[in-house]
Amino acid sequence: QLQLVESGGGLVQPGGSLRLSCAASGFTLDYKVIGWFRQAPGKEREGVSCISRSGVSTNYADSVKGRFTISRDNAKNTVYLQMNSLKPEDTAVYYCAAKDGYCSAYVSTFRSWGQGTQVTVSS
Repeated sequence: QLQLVESGGGLVQPGGSLRLSCAASGFTLDYKVIGWFRQAPGKEREGVSCISRSGVSTNYADSVKGRFTISRDNAKNTVYLQMNSLKPEDTAVYYCAAKDGYCSAYVSTFRSWGQGTQVTVSS
């Protein structure tokens, strides 16, 4: 059974850093495009970043460019999201998701989802 599990969330002060992990089980991650999404209370889920199967191609939402970095270690079957210079507006539940083909920022194009990890940026 295909499963994704996020970890690494928590409470951090503005300007701080967190690294989220997305671990896969039941399938080989290197055959999948992986996206990170987030959903704040009362808002729609939005795309944050996406990485191609090889890791060569990456996309970022304008709101996180220059602060977040997505990477993957296919040997560990894990994708990471390094988040630096965090802001209160980054507070949300962060999800990773898998799809075939190419990167996309659209929630509906991803077929498999993790349960999410909470990130709270507050002083």
